[in-house]
Amino acid sequence: MTMTDPVADLLTRIRNALKAKKPVVDIPASNLKLEIVKILKETKYVRDLIELPDNRQGILRIYLRYTRGDSPVIRGFQRISRPGLRKYLDAEEVKRSTFNTRGMSILSTSSGVMTNFDAAKKNIGGEILLRCW
Repeated sequence: MTMTDPVADLLTRIRNALKAKKPVVDIPASNLKLEIVKILKETKYVRDLIELPDNRQGILRIYLRYTRGDSPVIRGFQRISRPGLRKYLDAEEVKRSTFNTRGMSILSTSSGVMTNFDAAKKNIGGEILLRCW
């Protein structure tokens, strides 16, 4: 069975693992998922990321981060652009999205996948994939 929205599947698997207080979650790999999780690691929302080979597409093993009180660092995800309704931001809207927002947004731009803060510095827009706080 084919998956229509792999990014939503990634977010759901992480969200479910956080609710179950799992230390690790395994996700089928893709280039877009890998870039999203790398950004989450750089911004310290997840602890670590390991790519595991298998006979098909590979597996991303994500080590989740929790605070000392065992509450997850990731408070929530929101999928913005989806297959049925794509959402795009131009450079001005990306700059405005950096003010008075909680968390960060991840965008797919012509220069690759990056946060809204990096896109604002480079003065470029793109498709807003998700928000994380």
